[in-house]
Amino acid sequence: MRAQDTLMFTEAASAAEVVLNQLAANRPMAEALGQRLRDKPPTAVLITGRGSSDNAGVYARYLIETRTGVLVSAAAPSVSSVYAKTPLLEGAVCIAISQSGKSPDLVASVEAAKAGGAYVVALVNVEDSPLARVADAVLPLRAGPEKSVAATKTFIASLSAAAQLVACWLQDAELLAALDALPDQMEAAWDTDWSEALGELVAATDLYVVGRGLGYGVAREASLKFKETAGLHAEAFSAAEVRHGPMALVKSGFPVMMLSQDDDTREDIVALADDFAARGAKVVLAGGQAARSVTVLPTVSAKAELEPILLIQSFYKLAAQVSVARGYDPDRPPYLNKVTDTV
Repeated sequence: MRAQDTLMFTEAASAAEVVLNQLAANRPMAEALGQRLRDKPPTAVLITGRGSSDNAGVYARYLIETRTGVLVSAAAPSVSSVYAKTPLLEGAVCIAISQSGKSPDLVASVEAAKAGGAYVVALVNVEDSPLARVADAVLPLRAGPEKSVAATKTFIASLSAAAQLVACWLQDAELLAALDALPDQMEAAWDTDWSEALGELVAATDLYVVGRGLGYGVAREASLKFKETAGLHAEAFSAAEVRHGPMALVKSGFPVMMLSQDDDTREDIVALADDFAARGAKVVLAGGQAARSVTVLPTVSAKAELEPILLIQSFYKLAAQVSVARGYDPDRPPYLNKVTDTV
C-alpha cells in the first residue's frame, strides 16, 4: 500500500476545493448569521462536538474569544445525555460541530441547550441529519461524502466555516479577503514536503504534539490522527501547559512535534523548541525558526488566524505517510467507526 492510494490521502488532498466551494456557497448564510449575532450579541458561546469536531471547536473557541471577547466554553454532552440536566443558556449561542450529525449525545446536548434558551448553530456535513433538524441555523460543511474513517476534509471544512462565521459576524474585510486566498494557500500547503520528519515519527513509540492559542486545536487533531491511523501514542499539550509537569518526560531522544502560527504565541513556541532541543529531544517544528538541532518543516504564510488550517493540511499528508510506513491502513483504524454512537 502507498500513502497516496489511501482514501485519507485523496480526501485530504481535496480539502482546498471543498473550502473554495464552501466559502462561496455559505457566504449569504454566514452574513445572515453575522447580522443576527450583531443584532442580538450573545452573552456566551457554548461549543459542542466529539473527536475531530471537538478539536475544531477548540480552534473556534480561540478565534471567537480573541476576536470578539465573548466568553466561550466547551459543552459536556453527558450533562444532558446521561445526567438529563438542562443548562441555563438564555441569551447564549450554541455552536455544534459534526460530520454526521447523528451522535446521540451530541444531539441530546444541543436539544438541551436549545431548551435552556440558546440559539443553536450547526456546522454539519450531513444537511438532513438529526443535528441539522434541531438547529436554528445551519452552516453546511459541504465536504461531500467522507469515506475514510479518519476525518480530514471535514475537519478542515469545520475550521473554515468557523472562520467565515466570525469574519461575517465582525464584518472583518481583512479576514474575508484572507479567506478568499485560503484555497490557493491550501494547495501550496499540501505541496510542502514534510518527509524530513518521517523517520523520527515512524520509529517513535511516544510523542508530544505542542501548539498554543489558535494552533492548539490543530495540535490536538494531529495527536488524535497519530493515535487513530498510526497506532502512535501521542499526547497534545499547549506550550504553556506542557511546562506544568509533562515536560519532566522530555529527555534525550524523546520526540516532540510543534505547530506554530505566526502570532503572539510564536516566540513562546520557538523558545520551548530550543529548550526541548537542549534536553536532547528530537524536535520537529512547523512554523518559525529554532535551534540548529531542531528539524524545521516548510510552511505557507497566511493571516495568522488561518495558518492553523494550512498547518493541518500539510500535516495530513505526513500522517498518511506515517501510517502506511508503520504498517497501518489509515482508512480503517482498528476498533473505530465513522459514526460513534456515544450516549
